[in-house]
Amino acid sequence: MIELKFENQKVHIDAGELVSYTVNGYEYIHQKGSSGWRSSDTEMFPIIGPTAEAKFQVQTPRDIAIQDQHGLLREMAYEVVSTTDAEAVLQKKYKTGTRIKNSKFPSKSNKEWLFWTYDFNFRKTFRLSKEGLEVNFTISGERDMPFMLGYHPAFKLYAKSPVVVAGEKEITLAEIMAVGNRAFQVPGCTEILLKDQKELRIRTEGFGNFMLWTEVPNMVCIEPITFYPYAVAQTKLHEGFDYLKDEDAQYSVFISAVN
Repeated sequence: MIELKFENQKVHIDAGELVSYTVNGYEYIHQKGSSGWRSSDTEMFPIIGPTAEAKFQVQTPRDIAIQDQHGLLREMAYEVVSTTDAEAVLQKKYKTGTRIKNSKFPSKSNKEWLFWTYDFNFRKTFRLSKEGLEVNFTISGERDMPFMLGYHPAFKLYAKSPVVVAGEKEITLAEIMAVGNRAFQVPGCTEILLKDQKELRIRTEGFGNFMLWTEVPNMVCIEPITFYPYAVAQTKLHEGFDYLKDEDAQYSVFISAVN
């Protein structure tokens, strides 16, 4: 377990997962073991969305890759690169064609092994400052590698009627739950305000969109995404790819308490 501290803020990171973010002792992150999602944060990479209807096959310029829902990155372990009192840097490295064990096999998937058709290095950085918690993602690898990126944090809810504010639109928890597993789409958005017992602002750079998901009233996932996967058929998922350029791809999420 890694603990970060800055003034009145604390962060706990377990194997690369953000399991706690407190400000003056107030917990903003959904706690494992509570009803709802079994995790508290994860990443969706190199694809977002389900693949079962496409027989778990995703087309890339190089070849067909085998991917389960939300990609294979979550099946890999983070290694710690460095830590300070207020910052932790972690990474995952992947070599083309390496078979990764699928934890959903055989109960939820008939694919025991997953693989991608490109090398990549995925770095995740947590940083506390007076502005709040910053989570950065750096993707490096082969030029023209296709990918999608989604960040999937879950936030603890306290109030009976919390509201998600995106621009001029207010989205109720009931509206999010009504969409079900597809997740509520918030296109063309870089900042969301979660109005609960206390208010939390989630601002992003690089993603450009959000989707919202929950099945219970005590938590909500507010997920920055590069592409909303349910906009296309699963066999057309490749239409949502971005591509690596000569420079590393950089994405950031800024989480800050409003009151």
